[in-house]
Amino acid sequence: MERPWESLIPEHEKAVYRAAGYGKRGTWGERPALLIVDVNYNFTGDRPEPILESIKRFRNSCGEIAWEVIPKVAALLEHARAHGVPVFYSTQGYRLDPLGVGSWGQKNARAMTPSVDALRIGAEIVKEIAPLPDEVVVRKDKPSAFFGTALVSHLNVRSIDTVIIAGTTTSGCVRATAVDAFSYNYRVVVVEDCVFDRGATPHRLNLFDLDSKYADVVPAQEVMAYFERLRTSS
Repeated sequence: MERPWESLIPEHEKAVYRAAGYGKRGTWGERPALLIVDVNYNFTGDRPEPILESIKRFRNSCGEIAWEVIPKVAALLEHARAHGVPVFYSTQGYRLDPLGVGSWGQKNARAMTPSVDALRIGAEIVKEIAPLPDEVVVRKDKPSAFFGTALVSHLNVRSIDTVIIAGTTTSGCVRATAVDAFSYNYRVVVVEDCVFDRGATPHRLNLFDLDSKYADVVPAQEVMAYFERLRTSS
């Protein structure tokens, strides 16, 4: 099966990574958790429509690609719940003033001018994958779901050893969360068909880099089979 990044990375660059030892497949643990990163209306819009139309109302929207991926995330979520895998979410938590926005205002010209729709529902997790009452939602100010949140303590109290990541954006919050999970010595899996971005090129390039250095990037079917094996062996 061709990987999403194959056509973008020249063969001689792939050879460099192989020679350096990158891309080794990691081992997955016996206590996984599913972490769904920022699948809220700010990043999806409130309906499928071309991205430049969606951005008029939700400046961070990834447009139609988000609505192509949401059903795949929903299927993975259902499978995780059915197999007793703990589920965690992250979404936006900062207030929309200069202190709350912080560095976002340095790199995004629209950070301080959210639309009426964004103020109304932007930080809400889309209803198709809404959390259950007993599932943890961490509200974050920066890209990583770990930075400034209690996520590590929630994972530790459940003895989690493997973090399965879905959500958005691949090049931003997903990447930052995966790198932080790696830095905390969790085993990290990024579900390649359950993450998305506003651009195909940064999406694919970041999957390559994550798979090379920080995570195993695999399709949802492989993760679902992993959940089933764990349930069978327990």
